[in-house]
Amino acid sequence: TMQSSGHRFRDVEHHPLLADNDSYDSSSSEADMAERVWFIRDGCGMVCAIMTWLLVVYADFVVTFVMLLPSKDFWYSLINGVLFNCLAVLALSSHLRTMLTDPGAVPKGNATKEYMDNLQLKPGEVIYKCPKCCSIKPERAHHCSICKRCIRKMDHHCPWVNNCVGEKNQRFFVLFTMYIALISAHALILCGFQFFSCVRGQWTECSDFSPPVTVILMIFLCLEGFLFLTFTAVMFGTQIHSICNDETEIERLKSEKPTWERRLRWEGMKSVFGGQPSLLWINPFAGFPLRRLLLRAKKGGPEFSV
Repeated sequence: TMQSSGHRFRDVEHHPLLADNDSYDSSSSEADMAERVWFIRDGCGMVCAIMTWLLVVYADFVVTFVMLLPSKDFWYSLINGVLFNCLAVLALSSHLRTMLTDPGAVPKGNATKEYMDNLQLKPGEVIYKCPKCCSIKPERAHHCSICKRCIRKMDHHCPWVNNCVGEKNQRFFVLFTMYIALISAHALILCGFQFFSCVRGQWTECSDFSPPVTVILMIFLCLEGFLFLTFTAVMFGTQIHSICNDETEIERLKSEKPTWERRLRWEGMKSVFGGQPSLLWINPFAGFPLRRLLLRAKKGGPEFSV
């Protein structure tokens, strides 16, 4: 810690993300860094992320091929099939954007004498240096041992999305938990109707699969749906509560007294989701830099930041 006053130096929060060479170049632009794909090379996180996708695909298979396609009610199958698959696409898209979005990493190795001289600190001002990634640590930033970076407004590291949840990707994580909770509830409701229909029809023409296979597939789906619904609903509620109180999970667990001006309720929601309430809030595709990524791919493929 470099001391001169009694508060942290906050202006460094707005500097761009570093390149992979661990050096800090103040001439790097936000546009250049936005073209990079953020990805954490963590074995456990990658396994959990793949499992998440496989479980969603399994649920989609059971709902579509075991319950809906064999149904004689065309509109029941069509409406529920379209709804479930749309929610699944939104959930997986939110998962991808959470995983591949820089959560708010602080530039690596910017705690150099030259850079601090450029800050033109006033007498009595203080800045904090992270000894693990050798970076100037902004207010409310915490070091993640898995990402090996300091993350602005870090809430927690989630292995299911193989990334930290922080300032820049919290919105996508909230959408991910919301859509997973919705498809889990939808799957449980469909399982209830299917069991009732099969029992009433004595399992004749209930499914294209044999009764034992149908029962096993639906039981596993019910267990998956119940566990995911419980977990994601609790996580969604926790995230919304934290956003409305402008307090991260780490700050709550450490009982840190706020030294910042809190944004409460709707101000906090607008800060995370952007602008006034609209359908864009629940759209994980909003702001997706497709054109930049396509241009980058033509130039030689995307670069990865970690």
